[in-house]
Amino acid sequence: MDIKELIPKHKDDQEVIDGLKALSFEQLRPIVPDLLELLQDLHWPIAHPIAEILAPFADRITPDIINVLKTNDGQWKWGVLTMLVRKTTDPVLLKEVERIARFPTRDELEEELNIEALAILNGD
Repeated sequence: MDIKELIPKHKDDQEVIDGLKALSFEQLRPIVPDLLELLQDLHWPIAHPIAEILAPFADRITPDIINVLKTNDGQWKWGVLTMLVRKTTDPVLLKEVERIARFPTRDELEEELNIEALAILNGD
């Protein structure tokens, strides 16, 4: 089976979730960027199941998460921060969280990501 067949095709594609849950990290790795895109809006039905699949691997997908945190999409950053980064111990990821807390961009201020980043750093 081609792993790309397990990338949800729309915002409510629940049919692929069980297949994704059965995969190891090594099997998921090639489609992580595609799966992260589904966290652009936490109101999408697919967002929370995808976050639950990715959360255990958050410290192993740091470069992908950093790529999201460097976009201008505050809502997407919010999804990634709240669903994946909250329990991280990765020093590279924590450095980016600290940057958001101390020197937020305009979109980060608009979405109050600096407050969420500070809560993450404080363990709240």
